[in-house]
Amino acid sequence: MGHLGGLFLLLAPLFWHYFCGVEGHSLPNCHEQLEFRCSDGSCLSRLKKCDGRSDCEDGSDERHCSHVWCKDGEFACHSRRCISAKLLCNGVHDCSDGTDEDSCYNCTAGFFSCGLSDACLPRNKLCNGWTDCKDGRDETRELCGSTEPISQSASACAASEFQCGDGECIRHTWRCDHQPDCTDGSDEENCGQNECQVNNGGCSHFCLDQKMGFLCRCPDNMKLVDDSQCEEIDVCLESDVCDQLCAPKNSSFTCDCHQGYHVTPTTGECKANGDEALLVFTTSTGIQLANLMRSEYKPLAPNVPGSGPVAVVASNHTLYWAQQGSGSIYRISLDEKPHEAVLVLKVQGSVSGLAVDWIHHLLYWTSQERGLVNVALLDGSSQRQLITGLDKPSAVAVDPLQGLLFWTQCGSSPKIERAGLDGHDRQALVTSSIRQPVALSLDMPRKLLYWFDLGMRSISRVNLDGRHRKTVVESNGYLDRLFGFTVFEGFLYWSDEVTRSICRANKHNGTNLQVLLSDVTSPGDVVLVQPVLQPNGPSACGHPGVMCQHSCAVELLSERLQFSCSSPPGISRTLPAATLSDATFAGILSLILFLSVLLVGMAVWWWREEFLPSRSLTMQSISLKESRDPLIIQTPPVAPNAFLAKETLLKLDLDGSTQMDSCGSFPC
Repeated sequence: MGHLGGLFLLLAPLFWHYFCGVEGHSLPNCHEQLEFRCSDGSCLSRLKKCDGRSDCEDGSDERHCSHVWCKDGEFACHSRRCISAKLLCNGVHDCSDGTDEDSCYNCTAGFFSCGLSDACLPRNKLCNGWTDCKDGRDETRELCGSTEPISQSASACAASEFQCGDGECIRHTWRCDHQPDCTDGSDEENCGQNECQVNNGGCSHFCLDQKMGFLCRCPDNMKLVDDSQCEEIDVCLESDVCDQLCAPKNSSFTCDCHQGYHVTPTTGECKANGDEALLVFTTSTGIQLANLMRSEYKPLAPNVPGSGPVAVVASNHTLYWAQQGSGSIYRISLDEKPHEAVLVLKVQGSVSGLAVDWIHHLLYWTSQERGLVNVALLDGSSQRQLITGLDKPSAVAVDPLQGLLFWTQCGSSPKIERAGLDGHDRQALVTSSIRQPVALSLDMPRKLLYWFDLGMRSISRVNLDGRHRKTVVESNGYLDRLFGFTVFEGFLYWSDEVTRSICRANKHNGTNLQVLLSDVTSPGDVVLVQPVLQPNGPSACGHPGVMCQHSCAVELLSERLQFSCSSPPGISRTLPAATLSDATFAGILSLILFLSVLLVGMAVWWWREEFLPSRSLTMQSISLKESRDPLIIQTPPVAPNAFLAKETLLKLDLDGSTQMDSCGSFPC
């Protein structure tokens, strides 16, 4: 009994530790529709499951995928299209969904990506006769063809561009079109060759050689973008008839609205529930307030002049405003009278763009001359530089529900970029056919990003991954010098400095242009105040796909901006994300059941040792003496109390089994 008791005392704490561990721990919640749970417990975007690459540390996102549709030496796109593995990380979206470039080094202009696990290579080292990339992709026939090595002074041209003799970059499709586009005319030389043999003519998919020049073609269900790139067709965005939700149905579409909106029975448009939206805009004479149903406006804060950027927190009717050209950010309440401006932040440099993260209570702004995106707490208690080294950043927008930050650059290389709310995971969304992007706005229900290009005098949009681009409104007499604009319901609202007006037009195609207000003195930024524009929801906690079960804490003064999931009051410890995997959890449960059975068995053994008479041992001894042959079954005499002992043991076993079962379960 001494050994048995010691073993019991040794196993009991272990049993208690595992039992309490399972009760005290919980797996992180993965968004059921958007995320996939890896075997190690971490959450991953479902878009990365079965995309041909291991994104989970344990590779569980690529198990049971049956990548049989792709051959050896091919890469499986998320769309199940197969491309040559040599096309990975070549700077071109050979997969229509961009998955062949998602995990590559984000090489800047002038550099070439050597692949998934290699570095960025200066373009002057391409096709120079030396293998610089580990896999030799910088010297492949597909990239270099039969041409001479690239000059050491060559400029960086994209894969879809042709490099002129003087280093200038033009569209590859402009080559051999009977019209010189290069300054030196080199794009019309040697036109008898097959351009498709050199870098596939810059085409992302199919290249069709012509007698003069060539054409890029796309597979079925894809369309040609920028003359050379193919992307999958989104039939809903292509038709562009639904304000919000869209479901293809045969040859038509079924439209619906998000929570907080209702469908109008006559037009099928999505209209916001609740109070009428208020339009707030800045002018040189102060901040103005207008009702969308009336063609009039009134001063909200006449003592706050300046056509600067403005942002709003709809839940408490608080405006954040910065005077154009200054380094001061103010706060104004719409509910308090008089409407007095309170200084929130004094910053270095001027503020060109302003945006509010209403979920994490953060304020983002751009500083054009300093080349920065900055962030601060809404109360102004702390601030920091977030992204540096930008070329004239002019506007900023934030989607805290998706954990995404967007900004524009309108310098020598104009572009639109995005990153996580902490400034990491930076990605270029729009880099071509763009001149001066000076304003941004998000259509939250449709997850679309709109921008105004001052150089092209147009408003365009893309999805949050930079695809499905469309120009919505082009110069129409009221779209010459736009400072700010916003998207609400089925319309785009903007201010035009040249016509001194506040206008709106259909967000799908720019039709139904309306001049809401005219003779506005130097109109600046515009914003709409309506709670539905800033919905509550689970925090993405700084990164796309990282959802918090309870709340998200922000650490602004650490070495880098940090977002972390926090526990509700009353929980003594915070469990790190992805603590227990499914396999580990199942293993612990199995161990608990095993220990439960072992303990019950030990208890029965101990009970029998202590309380049953030794007669059974005597009977066994007698039986063995009578016959040593184990095949001969002896029938010993049955003692009068044997049935009672058997009944007691059976009852104890049943009780033990029952007990065990109950334990398991701005402009440039």
